[in-house]
Amino acid sequence: MDSSRPTGVFPLSFCPTGMVPQKSETQHIPITPREIAEQVNQVAQIGITSVHLHARNDDGSPAWERARFEKTIELIKNTNPDLVICITTSGRTVTEFEKRSDVLEISGDLKPDMASLTPASMNFAKSASINAPDMVLRLAQRMQERGIKPEFEVFDTGMINYAKYLISKKIAEPPFVFNILLGGIATAQANLLELGLMVERLPQGSIWLGAGIGEAQLPVNTLSLASGGGVRVGLEDNIYFDQKKGVLASNIDLVERVVNLAALMGKSVMSSGDFRKTYLS
Repeated sequence: MDSSRPTGVFPLSFCPTGMVPQKSETQHIPITPREIAEQVNQVAQIGITSVHLHARNDDGSPAWERARFEKTIELIKNTNPDLVICITTSGRTVTEFEKRSDVLEISGDLKPDMASLTPASMNFAKSASINAPDMVLRLAQRMQERGIKPEFEVFDTGMINYAKYLISKKIAEPPFVFNILLGGIATAQANLLELGLMVERLPQGSIWLGAGIGEAQLPVNTLSLASGGGVRVGLEDNIYFDQKKGVLASNIDLVERVVNLAALMGKSVMSSGDFRKTYLS
């Protein structure tokens, strides 16, 4: 799929907080800009390629305002100025285009490299992510206008089909970056057959990373490494370290495990600089 990437090197996307886990569930989840940035900078020492950022209000609820993201990005860049930054445009808690796109207006040294784009609506266990066609189109157009690469978040093959539609309209340019998220209650499941089918459906010139929701995280991360893909990992997707949900994980635990698994396979994490040169320039 991706002939430009050196053999044995894989991109690792770190998703530290998301918008769901709360301190009441795990003390390890970062909430404030300083907590998020501190954990990003800690795991950057272990080895990550990019960070997939959500922002939280002080009470733990999701924040959409660009100022909250700007503070987090600034704190990250003070220590890791070259880290690839990807910000969310999620539709789980806000519906207006102006709110979902506010983070795309960040400029100057804090401007993000990438932004998530979920190409269609879907259900999680207790909520829905609403992504109407006109919303997806407007977000993609604004990303293109701002010079921010979309990171397609795809949960089934239908979302890949719609991403291809956007690509056919020249709204997104190669190389394309896809996060394949498996294991949701209403989307593609975490097994080799469904992962393989989704990878096969990706457009030419794509790089992909595998992510698993909840207990699917470790199996999908392992399958992705074995299949030549990248990995997305972090407490956004899974707060437990073990499959029986008896041990709470930290972000450091989750990143270290992926890096150690990769080393056993003779693989190493792609640097932010190499990712930026290969896929963002």
